[in-house]
Amino acid sequence: MLMSAGGRVIGLSSLGSHRVIPGYAAVGVSKAAAEAITRYLAVELAPRGVTVNTVCAGAIETDIWRVIPDGERLLEAVRSRTPAGGLVTAEAVADVVFFLASPAGQPIQGQIIVADGGYSLLA
Repeated sequence: MLMSAGGRVIGLSSLGSHRVIPGYAAVGVSKAAAEAITRYLAVELAPRGVTVNTVCAGAIETDIWRVIPDGERLLEAVRSRTPAGGLVTAEAVADVVFFLASPAGQPIQGQIIVADGGYSLLA
């Protein structure tokens, strides 16, 4: 293995990994697979001192919403029902990745960390 002890593997996912978003099937399925491999690799690589985690981001305003059918309306619906009052930013997701990559993230292993401003908490 090329990665040394103390290494970090950090994947990126989205809520489409476990929620159905119209027009997002190919991406959603790939994100679900990424989350599954996170758990398997975490167990396999832990004895070598490598942590494996994934950050599952909420809706971030990007061009993808213009491609998804009715995407801009869906994005506004997410924005309006997020408890934190707005969308997650790319910078906020990067901060979570930075934390996981830091020494403070060492004890976190095999987790899917949801960073969505609380959106996924609501039924």
